[in-house]
Amino acid sequence: MASIRLTREVRFSIDRDWVRGAHGEEGFVGALPVSNSWGGWPSAVGVAPYLVLRATLEGPPDPVTGYLVNIRRIDALLREHAIPTAARRLSREGVHVTGERLVLDLWRDILPECPPEGRLVALELLTTPYLTFAVREGDDSMVEVTQQFEFSAAHRLHVPSLSDAENRAVFGKCNNPRGHGHNYQVDVSIAGEPDPRTGSVMPLPRFEELVRTHVIDALDHKHLNDDVPQFAGLNPSVENIACAIWRMLAPHVAPAKLSRVRVWETAKTCAEYRGQ
Repeated sequence: MASIRLTREVRFSIDRDWVRGAHGEEGFVGALPVSNSWGGWPSAVGVAPYLVLRATLEGPPDPVTGYLVNIRRIDALLREHAIPTAARRLSREGVHVTGERLVLDLWRDILPECPPEGRLVALELLTTPYLTFAVREGDDSMVEVTQQFEFSAAHRLHVPSLSDAENRAVFGKCNNPRGHGHNYQVDVSIAGEPDPRTGSVMPLPRFEELVRTHVIDALDHKHLNDDVPQFAGLNPSVENIACAIWRMLAPHVAPAKLSRVRVWETAKTCAEYRGQ
């Protein structure tokens, strides 16, 4: 049977629900049946880190049940092994732990405990809605860091070699002679081995400054056709925008490597480029 991937997300908060007893024992207080599993478990009682874990397993579905792995077993895997590891690390190091180090710790803790029906192929840790750290099967010394950015710009979809009628037929209202605008969201992913000293693939302020300098400042509040040299003679479709952003960033992220650029033109349309 063909292999399939299954992803399960668990949301949790490290706060007053995590306790250390007088004799050093650790655990969560409160009863699972009354928790809000949609909002997160353990409950977000205090003002504290609220994290999301996504585990992706791969394998053939069971021919009888149709399951790859019962999601309750994935929940148990993450809640019994990953969440305690995260709680201990955050309790010990607080803000000094990096997302890269934490996701590597979680990967190494849960990998031996995975159900035999499916192998763990990816683990993603979301420390904010806009920042993700991921480890993937194949090289678990590498961490992929994804940060979301945004810019606003106008463009006109038009190919000079086509007639006006052909341009209108292909691009419709996006061929409006005066152009039109979008609020673009850009997910930029870099990958590498965390620096042994800092624990980071790249310091986040430097990562953000590189994207701001080479991409956001160049594109934000511009008319892409008229104001941006990268689109001289290049139709600024969302596909071409993703490729252009890749070329604008790739030379500048060493010693990390650029692994993915995803551009959302609208909430329903995005293009992704991973290089050659």
